[in-house]
Amino acid sequence: MLAFLAGPGAGLRAEAPHELDVVLRTVIPKGSRHCPRAAPRREMVAQDVLGGAVTFLPLEEDEQGSWKVQMSNVYQIQLSRSADDWFISVLIFCPERWQSDGIVYPKPAWLGQELPVRLARWSVASGSSGFKSSLSLLPILKYSRTYQELKDKYQHMVQVWPEVTDPEKFVYEDVAIAAYLLVLWEEERAAQGVIAKQSFVDLGCGNGLLVHILSDAGHPGRGVDVRRRKIWDVYGPQTRLEEAAITPSDETLFPDADWLIGNHSDELTPWVPVIAARSSYRCRFFVLPCCFFDFAGRYRRRQSGKTQYREYLDFVREVGSACGFHVEEDCLRIPSTKRVCLLGRSRTYPPTAEALADQQRAQYISSSRAPGPAPAPLGAETGSVHCCHRGLPDGLPGDPPNGPGALEPGAEGCWLPGFRPRDRAERVRNCTALPREFVDQVVLQVASLLLGGAPLSPGSPPSGSPPSGSTRTWNPGASLSLAEVAGELDRETLRRLKRECGGLQTLLRNSHQVFAVLNGRVRFRDWREEKLQEEKQPEAKRRLLSTAFKTRLCWFFSHHPDGCALPADRCPFAHGPAELRPPPASKRRKRPL
Repeated sequence: MLAFLAGPGAGLRAEAPHELDVVLRTVIPKGSRHCPRAAPRREMVAQDVLGGAVTFLPLEEDEQGSWKVQMSNVYQIQLSRSADDWFISVLIFCPERWQSDGIVYPKPAWLGQELPVRLARWSVASGSSGFKSSLSLLPILKYSRTYQELKDKYQHMVQVWPEVTDPEKFVYEDVAIAAYLLVLWEEERAAQGVIAKQSFVDLGCGNGLLVHILSDAGHPGRGVDVRRRKIWDVYGPQTRLEEAAITPSDETLFPDADWLIGNHSDELTPWVPVIAARSSYRCRFFVLPCCFFDFAGRYRRRQSGKTQYREYLDFVREVGSACGFHVEEDCLRIPSTKRVCLLGRSRTYPPTAEALADQQRAQYISSSRAPGPAPAPLGAETGSVHCCHRGLPDGLPGDPPNGPGALEPGAEGCWLPGFRPRDRAERVRNCTALPREFVDQVVLQVASLLLGGAPLSPGSPPSGSPPSGSTRTWNPGASLSLAEVAGELDRETLRRLKRECGGLQTLLRNSHQVFAVLNGRVRFRDWREEKLQEEKQPEAKRRLLSTAFKTRLCWFFSHHPDGCALPADRCPFAHGPAELRPPPASKRRKRPL
């Protein structure tokens, strides 16, 4: 073992003796279907920085409570260099006795093939992420156990999800956020020596699942959102969810709440610290920013040296600090690229200074609006922001719906004239609600441009599609930039597309069978290439694709001058109505709770 730690050829090197850095750590496995209650493992990590080696020595506890090295699973990562290249190697001390559990100790093939590739990629990655490590404010073991318990309890929600959004993403994301808050609040009660569970209000609660889980855990609270969701009816009366608009004002304070939550709360995100600060001195806040809004519209970038996401997080942190909070940052373990949360758990001033602190808040809000044109309001004609959490397109601006705190901009008590909550009625703006005739017309226009201006019209072309074994050339058309395509469309068509999220690009991407859109350019999708890629897909993916085989008409067979590039027996789409198959029935079944 000592020779293994020293590395190969250690006895041949003439070098000064040096020390190893030894770290003792606890490895907490993530729960899985195969082993949902895996126990934490202990291991020693010996780091030989000068020798370019790191050795991992797993520890096991005997019946007497003593620890010893589990020799069968010791492995080492080495970094070495030849004349021109660097090399990463993974060595196993005793490969014939290696025990893979699929949790902490993977299969040797993964260690030898996958791990070196990832290490090489991480080694050349540029700089740090600029974010804290995940769950830096919590005991990770307690979080892992809480998350697995909640996941087991609420995984049935995936089966009864009535919304159009992806159930697995939204269920497990809200489960993870609930686990974070429950552990955070448990630690807070222990530090304060209290038993009563914290109360909360979730502003912009969306599907309401987070409110449901927290309420089930015994925390009194409620959620408020401008739109009611179908899933709300599933929870039952014990989960308090209210359909109302929130306009930051003297009428939208929550003095009885211990915590205000802004979970992807969009236009309310920068207001959550303000409302919490003014609700009561003991009120705290938790925000998980997603889409970028300032106090009365879209957030305008101020610093080009940062990513937009990092800059917006710093803006929300600045708001919290201006409101008198010690603002903390943490990263959640959720299936989302926007997983940084901000918390305000304590104040920077004593209760006696509340009046002065509120004056400073008001001054900050009024001065935060930089001179120049005002930011675009929600859903303005320049295109609306689509929140990745809600899975719903934003509405167009309109009169705020009646409800608690829904004051008209400029009304008495409103903190900032110009703020407008989103409309209660949903407006689908991803080009899917456009008339079919309009979409077909645009598709034909773009296709004609790709073919050099050749006119296209509905109906099968005389040439049809090539028979199997045919050597006839199929015209793939040109590749054009979206700007070039837009320059050829008439003003009325562009005006209509501009009101949709993503405009022309979204419409073309929705026409997936016809076009491929990449890096701002559009071309015909060549289904000969698609078939080659399909053959490389896993068996489960190929079975899924086969269920949709011949359930839609082939656009190229009906419109392209050369017909379809594939013969009928290989094309996944129907060459004429006679080949059409009925679409597969949905397999998701709703189960009673």
